[in-house]
Order: sequence, then C-alpha cells, then structure tokens
Amino acid sequence: MAYSKRMNVDTLRRAAFGALGVAFAAVGTAITEPCRIFILSNLTDENIIFSLDGANDHFYLPPGGFKLIDVCTNKVRDEGFFVPDGTIFYARHEAGAAPTTGSVFVEILHG
Repeated sequence: MAYSKRMNVDTLRRAAFGALGVAFAAVGTAITEPCRIFILSNLTDENIIFSLDGANDHFYLPPGGFKLIDVCTNKVRDEGFFVPDGTIFYARHEAGAAPTTGSVFVEILHG
C-alpha cells in the first residue's frame, strides 16, 4: 500500500546582492515546517556560499548556479531525513569582489 502526503510550497525567500557581504546574512525567515526538498539559486554575478547555521560553509554556488536538495528521496510519510523547522538559510559572497547585480533565492517544499 502506498502512502502520500500533499506537497506544500513556502513563500519564496530572497536576498538581493546588496545584502550579501563576507559575513552570512539570513535569506528570509526561519522555516516553519520540516523541509523535504529545497532549492538554492545564485542569480548574482559572483560566487555565493550558503549555510544552514550561519557559521559554517555548506553549499557553494557559482554565478547562475543552483542546487536542488531532495533530503528524503524515495521515502514516504514520516520516514527519511528532514531539515528541521526553525532552520534559517544564510548566504554570503566568497572573499573578494562583492556581487553587483541579482539576488539569491531559497525555495522550500514540505509535506
């Protein structure tokens, strides 16, 4: 017997290029439901580092890059891994030149 849950999509999280320094800046607010899938996009003109804790480098994205992370691939119902509710996504630019155009985005899907 197969089980399924309805997918819900959170409001798009965004940080414009001017908000991104060498220190991490929050990209939107904390997630309110455990996250099953997230998409990180860098539409700036510089390399961007994303973090799940605001202190450590977790994901690198070149200009125009994106990562789709399916945290609980092939799992159903309450099985599998999740990004816990309360998590805030952070971003910063790599040391050197700051971005001069664009934004970074975080898209959250939960079930």
